[in-house]
Amino acid sequence: MEYQGVSLEELRELPPHEFRKALEVLVTEEFKSALYMEEDEDLPLDVGFFDLGLTSLRLSDIKQTLETRVGQEIDIAVLFRRPTVGQLIDYLAETS
Repeated sequence: MEYQGVSLEELRELPPHEFRKALEVLVTEEFKSALYMEEDEDLPLDVGFFDLGLTSLRLSDIKQTLETRVGQEIDIAVLFRRPTVGQLIDYLAETS
């Protein structure tokens, strides 16, 4: 299933395993874009944000974009308590 352009309401209607996968696709797209990665490049989900080469400012931009895309506020502290893409996806899946 293609998850680009799918509304949050449509995502929430998905079975739990598909919902998490859709979140993973959306979050991964944002991080890849911020890191100027090609679509076919693998983004390591278990590497820290700063180890990936992100700055605090760029991470803040990603946070704002993700808040809009998933329709949920993300407390900045979450990014420090869950400092990898995989952990952020888990958090969003748990709280959405």
